[in-house]
Amino acid sequence: MSIYFTKEHEWVKVKEGIGAVGISEHAAHELGDVTFVELPKVGAVVKQFGVLGAIESVKAASDIYAPISGKVVKVNEALDDAPEIVNESAEDAGWMAWIEIADESELKNLMTREQYDEFLKNI
Repeated sequence: MSIYFTKEHEWVKVKEGIGAVGISEHAAHELGDVTFVELPKVGAVVKQFGVLGAIESVKAASDIYAPISGKVVKVNEALDDAPEIVNESAEDAGWMAWIEIADESELKNLMTREQYDEFLKNI
């Protein structure tokens, strides 16, 4: 399984043409206590870097952008009742949606874990 990141702090883990999407540990830490996650609708078609959903915390509200184009095939309904999962496990249990990837070549527009860690040092 490969993981890629955006400059907006989303991640996508790719396995067999499906991308699990969420926000990075860094983003979850910066937001503080997450109070609400607006998930996309199953069946929605999203474009790379287009708005996928939104997240609210005690500090801020922010859009979540799709790291990859495709169709939403599953959402993490657990976040409706327990948005704090994002704080506890942003890059695992706190995933937000699964996207059936339209074009895997778009992954080249994203950063690897190493590139993302380097990016974080410079912001």
